[in-house]
Amino acid sequence: MKIEVGAEKRTLQGKGASRRLRGSGKVPGIIYGGEDKPQAIEMDHNDMFYKLKMEAFHASILTLNVGGSKEQVLLRDVQMHPYKPLVLHIDFQRIDQKKKIHMKVPLHFINAEVAPGVKTSGGIVSHVLTEVDISCLPKDLPEFITVDLIDLAAGHTLHLSDITVPENVEITALSKGDDQAVAAIVIPRSVLADERAAEEAGEEEEKEE
Repeated sequence: MKIEVGAEKRTLQGKGASRRLRGSGKVPGIIYGGEDKPQAIEMDHNDMFYKLKMEAFHASILTLNVGGSKEQVLLRDVQMHPYKPLVLHIDFQRIDQKKKIHMKVPLHFINAEVAPGVKTSGGIVSHVLTEVDISCLPKDLPEFITVDLIDLAAGHTLHLSDITVPENVEITALSKGDDQAVAAIVIPRSVLADERAAEEAGEEEEKEE
């Protein structure tokens, strides 16, 4: 998904200037990295507020249009008001197409409803991780990574090494030898209690016979 963000250069800085900017419906921000100097910018608050609700906005290469000049950037930091629906500040980082980047990308789980541990054992999927840190060149950055649960049985756990990642994408934890758990199927106590009750009933029937 290609996402473009409109912005303008920001000349006035400081807490007072930022407060006035927010009061006029704008969000202060900054672009840094690469060979150019950091650039203070301002963006439309409502536009940014709704874009931040998009999953892809947090894990994609964005096109930042600053007064007609476009740059490829990554969203690196967002400061939100503690309790108001208000974006306080946003940081973007310029990217170099020839250098690898580190990003957290979301995990999308599929086939949970037909996994043996769910379909035949009455289990529920426990998501240990919902995102994963990866390393790749900007051109290879995926918006998300699919985790297929189709073969997962009750009591079993899926690890990072079990995930199929796109070509030229590396899971950071695995490169460090940390094969973290991603998901597991657990049996609810109510199901276990029903199974025990059924077993006990069966034993009683055998005794009576």
